Amino acid sequence: MNENDLKHIIEATLLAAGRPVTTQQLLDLFDERERPTKDQLNAALALLAADYAERGIELIEVASGWRIQVRPRVADTVSRLWQERPARYSRALLETLALVAYRQPITRSEIEEIRGVSISSTIMRTLQERNWIRVVGHREVPGRPELLGTTREFLDYFGLKSLDQLPTLAELKDVETIGVQLELPAGEAQPASGEEGEGAESTAATGAQDGAADAASEVEGMEDSELLADAAGEEDTDADADDDSERSPTMVASSEDEATIEVREPERD
Repeated sequence: MNENDLKHIIEATLLAAGRPVTTQQLLDLFDERERPTKDQLNAALALLAADYAERGIELIEVASGWRIQVRPRVADTVSRLWQERPARYSRALLETLALVAYRQPITRSEIEEIRGVSISSTIMRTLQERNWIRVVGHREVPGRPELLGTTREFLDYFGLKSLDQLPTLAELKDVETIGVQLELPAGEAQPASGEEGEGAESTAATGAQDGAADAASEVEGMEDSELLADAAGEEDTDADADDDSERSPTMVASSEDEATIEVREPERD
């Protein structure tokens, strides 16, 4: 079997499967007499990946095997085939998932200690229903808390072959950039978690208290300013009155002055 025929069989298999297919599963498709070697299969996979280099699809290897997928640069346009827009995950869920991915194995209490808030049951249930985290053991301390880790499905969803392909913390500017589109499937709206509600209420209450304090300070400042202005006005009025009394002489008409006034008529020729 030549490389082109092998490449076409691999391409048809991956498109028909609709899921990742391992190298061994591809080899098992052939009879023992026609079965290619592992090197021949890898060479055909490399040729297929090269064919897709300038196209809107790509061939990648994830944790569960090989798959053909839409390239990220055209994913937004292709997603318009689905009328319903998927709901995005909450920031609290992404932070929890990132801690499990980077610090695994990790206990729930350790996650809560790092984040500074308790994890809502909704977040844990969503991560487990998506099969992104699982219990990998128990810590040998009193109470033996569960140790959490990521799953193969987590790697497949984010297009990773292994945890070594996770971006380094230095490369992450924000927790929301840990992988490709972090969206729920259509129809799975994210319910509001108690944790976020409590945080919002706390923030609102704090903001209200701060606003009231600021308003009180402004009113008090305005009253003080008005008092100072009134006091200054009274001082200015008194000072003006004193100045007027010093500068303006009192004109008093006496009877003697009136008597000395003579009225002269103009002389006639």
